[in-house]
Amino acid sequence: MSWLFKFVKEGKAYLAVTLLQFGYAGSAIIAKSALNHGMSHFTFAVYRNVFATIVFAPFALVFERKIRPKMSISIFLKIMLLGLVEPVIDQNLYYTGLRYTTATSAAAMCNLLPALTFLLAWILRLEKVNIMRLSSQAKIIGTTVTFGGAMIMTLVGGPTIGLPWTRHDHINIIPSSTTDLQPIKGALFIAAGCICWACFYNLQAITLKTYPASLSLTCLICSAGALQGTLLTLVVERGNTSIWAIQWDTTFLSYVYSGMVTSGVGYYVSGLIMKEKGPVFVTAFNPLNMVIVAILGSFILSEELNLGRVLGGAIIVIGLYLVIWGKSKDQQSLSIEETAQSEFVDQKEISKSSNQAKVGDESV
Repeated sequence: MSWLFKFVKEGKAYLAVTLLQFGYAGSAIIAKSALNHGMSHFTFAVYRNVFATIVFAPFALVFERKIRPKMSISIFLKIMLLGLVEPVIDQNLYYTGLRYTTATSAAAMCNLLPALTFLLAWILRLEKVNIMRLSSQAKIIGTTVTFGGAMIMTLVGGPTIGLPWTRHDHINIIPSSTTDLQPIKGALFIAAGCICWACFYNLQAITLKTYPASLSLTCLICSAGALQGTLLTLVVERGNTSIWAIQWDTTFLSYVYSGMVTSGVGYYVSGLIMKEKGPVFVTAFNPLNMVIVAILGSFILSEELNLGRVLGGAIIVIGLYLVIWGKSKDQQSLSIEETAQSEFVDQKEISKSSNQAKVGDESV
């Protein structure tokens, strides 16, 4: 039964991080619809974090009241920085880029995230890398292969794969954009946002070591982001009070959905997984986002799938498997080292007790 317990324990992390990608994909599609309706990305970043704070704060107050550490200046500064880097800078950069490009292209650019997170985690020594070990080689190669698969999905076309549900007589639920698409401009904004996102994940992993109350940290990040985002919006959009009006359409849906799923659940679940497996494991699954968006896009938006997207998706799965395999080998090595260290300490204690007993017998 021990193997079954281990399988369930390990499987929960894989399932959780995969479901997160479905949540992120839904957020991208809904947000794209709201942006096409004229939603301001500045107020979007504010309102989604306000909703996340309102929903999750009561749970944090009740369930983590006994384990919540005291606030220190160091932790406070880290939380304010976390609230600035992702909820404010990253989200505004990403959704500005999304305004100028398609949801699928935005998802493709976000495949920079695993490579950037891996590089930063390596520099900050949050991820153990030994070039001579097969597991480290698998992680490096897997990250590269995943990125390559994403680029194939983006750049390679090929013949269209005719699917019954991609006929053009279906209704497109996403309205046409009021902004002319500028793919290069959008890609630059999203790439800059990915850099901030990678910094956020690594800083979150560092902060959790001294502030392990994940749910409370999630609420504090969202509230800090909402506060700083409000100040930024008041400065950038001063005098434009109309952007604060809540529209009861996909705009409101994007506030609630992105706040609860992407910000609230996303930060919390990512934090829980990071404690066990680190930030690289969480972001390694990000390329699935593009595959999911492409599949959902074929159903919801009647977007046609071509051979390049299918081939790129298959390569992404291969690269993801290599990263997961490398991480699992690292986890096994760590468990063996911890077991050996524990046995060494126990043996040392036994020897010490035996020596003390001998000294006692000699004195008698």
